Amino acid sequence: MPRSFDMAAEYEGSVEQVHTALRDQEYWLERLADSGADRATLDAMTTDGDGGIRVKTTQVLRRDRLPGVVTQFHPGDLSIVREEAWTRIDDGKATATVTGVIPGAPVSLTGTAVLAPSGGGSRLQFTAAVEVRIPLVGGKIENFIGNQLVDLLIAEQRFTTAWLKDNP
Repeated sequence: MPRSFDMAAEYEGSVEQVHTALRDQEYWLERLADSGADRATLDAMTTDGDGGIRVKTTQVLRRDRLPGVVTQFHPGDLSIVREEAWTRIDDGKATATVTGVIPGAPVSLTGTAVLAPSGGGSRLQFTAAVEVRIPLVGGKIENFIGNQLVDLLIAEQRFTTAWLKDNP
């Protein structure tokens, strides 16, 4: 049974500024380079004339950096394929669907994100469901992934804040 995780991040930039960054290929390349992954690639990126954005990335963590509970069930390095599909800004906010998979592992992540105005900036509200289909230890791995998602959201918020300052 999947576990749900709710998290949020505050941005100093407006919804429009954050959304503009999401439409910038250089933003994604630099964000991935700053991700802490051992290897990260921008596999696909498309923007449409309506303001929508679709991004697919792969991040790889070396086996020696993984917790024991993960290495017991997944040989070798861990690849995480993530896809985000953002809508145009409508009524002051943008929404996204997010999916994540680990090829060759019984793990899936699905989520929704809402980027909306907040104070003088914006707020990203993210809700994710993580499912690890491994008897007995799946819940432990789901919690590990949930904790990693929080750390990832914080790191991406910090990166985006710095990016917006450097790329007004």
